[in-house]
Amino acid sequence: MKRRSFVKSTLLSGAAAAVIPATAVNALADNAPFKGGDYYELRTYTLKSEAQQKLVEDYLQNAAIPALNRAAANHVGVFTELKPDGQTKIYVLITYSNLAHVGTVADKLSKDADYQAKGAAYLNAPASAPAYERIESSLMKAFEHSPLIAVPPGTPRIFELRQYQSASEAAGKKKIEMFNDQGEIDIFKRLGFKPVFWGETIIGALRPNLTYMVTFDDLAAKDAHWKAFVGDAQWKKISTVPDYADALLVNKITSTLLVPTAYSQI
Repeated sequence: MKRRSFVKSTLLSGAAAAVIPATAVNALADNAPFKGGDYYELRTYTLKSEAQQKLVEDYLQNAAIPALNRAAANHVGVFTELKPDGQTKIYVLITYSNLAHVGTVADKLSKDADYQAKGAAYLNAPASAPAYERIESSLMKAFEHSPLIAVPPGTPRIFELRQYQSASEAAGKKKIEMFNDQGEIDIFKRLGFKPVFWGETIIGALRPNLTYMVTFDDLAAKDAHWKAFVGDAQWKKISTVPDYADALLVNKITSTLLVPTAYSQI
């Protein structure tokens, strides 16, 4: 087993294989119609050099994305950091139609000769010249109130990836309730944030957490949108309910500004 295999080296593939029953995987063999909400894999590549970045990006553009699309995993997003501290990380967002689809895609890539050939330099990179330093992956389930990915217009834009960590599972569920049932997602949409997804992390690091992505034309638009959000009457009404106080539900927020690569499908 090669450490850098796209199909088998990440936490996601091993975990998914353990939890997806064979009957469910077989049901997706012919790309059966989607039922329920999306699942998202968010993959983060840590790199140490431009050479590694080029190798990973060549692999994503020429091997991985076409193969994922052939396996009905569409709208693959690839992003770099807007203001990296040193060598940028690469963020990859893959959308699956349901949980069984995760296992189906992994199986199809392992049997895809074109993918294996075009991705060989990445898949078989030697230990003396690895393709990357590390991959971190998480698997997320879409929120009920926003069950499908929303691909924004193809105009130039920046993306903000935000993660809210909670001190307990109960607090994390309460924060998701705030988005789903109390109208917080609707505020984002009404104010023109053009959200891409909201997801609850079910496999991955730093749980419990939720992660979402919103988009803006530029940094000035980002600042203006967040100012409008903080001052929004509906948001003030929701956020002043004692049960939904951030001090109770969220103990850490991280924000990462990203730009899409030229070949990103998001």
